[in-house]
Amino acid sequence: MSTDLFSSLDGGIQLSIWVPPFLPFFFIFVILSGNIWLNSYKDAFCYYITNFASSAKSSDNHTMLFIYTVFIFIIINNYSGLWPLVYGITTNLWVVSSLALMLWASILISGYVKSPKLSLAHLAPAGAPMVLLPLLVLIETISLLIRPLTLTVRLIANISAGHIVMSLMSNLLSTLSSMSMLLSVMVLMTAYTLFEFFVSTVQAYIFCLLVSLYAMEHP
Repeated sequence: MSTDLFSSLDGGIQLSIWVPPFLPFFFIFVILSGNIWLNSYKDAFCYYITNFASSAKSSDNHTMLFIYTVFIFIIINNYSGLWPLVYGITTNLWVVSSLALMLWASILISGYVKSPKLSLAHLAPAGAPMVLLPLLVLIETISLLIRPLTLTVRLIANISAGHIVMSLMSNLLSTLSSMSMLLSVMVLMTAYTLFEFFVSTVQAYIFCLLVSLYAMEHP
C-alpha cells in the first residue's frame, strides 16, 4: 500500500481487516450508555430515517425496507472507514458507483416495466409550451442519466475529503516535537473525528434521501 497523502483511500492490504475487531465494543458502548447526548443522537437518527422513509411512500413497506437497508449499509461502512487501519469501501469509486448504478437502474427499469407511459411522462413537464418541449425532454433525459454520477460523486467526495484531512493531521503529529503542540493537534484531531462521524451520518442520509426522491417518480 502506498504511503502518500491518499493512502487512506487505498484498499490494498487493509481489505483483509475490513471489519475491525473492536467495532462491536463501540456499538455495545452506544447501546449501554444512558447519557443525554446519546439519547438526543438516537432521537435525531430515528427522525431522519422516518423522514426520508416517509418521503419514499411510507405506506409501501417494501420501499421502507429498501431505504432502511441502503442507509444501514452506507452508514456502517462510513463509520468503519474512520477507524485506524480500516479501509472504508464508501471511498472506493467502483463500489459506490456500482451501488448508485444498481439503485438507479432498478428504480428506472421497474418504472418502465410497470407503466411505460407514466414513466415517459416525467420527461415532459406538465404545462410546458410545445415549442420548448423537445429541449425540456432533452434536459430531463440528461438529468435522469447523470443521477448515478451525482450520487457517486457526492458520497465519495465528502467521505474522501474527511479521510484526507485526517491523514494530514496524522502526518503532522509525526513531525511535532513540542508536547504542547502535540496535545493540541491530538485534541483537534479527536474533535474532527467526532465531526466526521456526524458527516458520515449526514452523507448516508442525503444519499438515501435522493434515492427516495427518485423512487417517488416510480409509477
